[in-house]
Amino acid sequence: MTTSNAKKPVAQDWHPADIKAALHKRGITLAGIAQAYGMNSSSSLSSTFTRSYPLNEKRIADAIGVHPMVIWPSRYNKDGSVKPRGFRGLQFNATEMARNSKTTAADSRFLKAA
Repeated sequence: MTTSNAKKPVAQDWHPADIKAALHKRGITLAGIAQAYGMNSSSSLSSTFTRSYPLNEKRIADAIGVHPMVIWPSRYNKDGSVKPRGFRGLQFNATEMARNSKTTAADSRFLKAA
């Protein structure tokens, strides 16, 4: 007899082409958003597709008319707050794992830093 460990479907971030299409449907471009916020170019807005920049995420999401968590669910907690990223994210995850007693030997090196 086999057992199935079915996982819950994880909400995925929108593909950059989907974000651009949503903007296009509203007649908005990244350059237009950049100009509206007094930015010199739209390159920092474009980099939001691959890296987390909460301010630019909010600007793009506002232009589309949704919350940034809808577009990038992997970057936000369930309550809508921004997930820690970088070294702070590693510290946060190690602390949470320690609280939940789910640490492994590989995770213990991060606990020393926290």
